[in-house]
Amino acid sequence: MGKTISDEMIEHVSILAQLELSDEEKEQAKADMGRMLDYIDQLNELDTAGVEPMAHVFPVENVFREDVAAGAGACREEILANAPKSRDGAFQVPKTVDIG
Repeated sequence: MGKTISDEMIEHVSILAQLELSDEEKEQAKADMGRMLDYIDQLNELDTAGVEPMAHVFPVENVFREDVAAGAGACREEILANAPKSRDGAFQVPKTVDIG
């Protein structure tokens, strides 16, 4: 293990994470964090010169459709034919607010 994790560091991280750890769990967390730091050190040794940074493993492209006006659409009579009730060329709905 290249870096040692102190008890104070484990205590600080547990407070930040709002965790109550037993002594056994603190020791396990210390060992786990040490292994994580060792792995990060191992990754830092890799030669990444010439490797482009990427956000995704696979190439991602946005697929956009052409922005075209939909046209006139259906006529009012066709739309109102689906309404349970209509009046004066509009949908008729039950009264929801009583202004009195």
